Amino acid sequence: MSFQPLGNRVLIRRVEQTNTTASGIIIPDSAKEKPLQGKAIAVGKLAIEDGINEGDTVVFSKFGGIEITLDGVDYLVLGSKEILGVMK
Repeated sequence: MSFQPLGNRVLIRRVEQTNTTASGIIIPDSAKEKPLQGKAIAVGKLAIEDGINEGDTVVFSKFGGIEITLDGVDYLVLGSKEILGVMK
């Protein structure tokens, strides 16, 4: 994959949720929401200035970003202002 986000944009791969609850109840795919966390795969220069680096796990809003597919993998492109925080 060769994708370099421009400006303050960040390429995110969503973190998959588990299929069962703590008590062992299986959650079907149709009932799951899209995860609101992901890993920063590629980061634009202005996003680095905002404190986001490649490899960071970030939290973002439910309806933010643009979904794209690269090499058969789904990603999300977000502006750094749409990212709510970085998990430590």
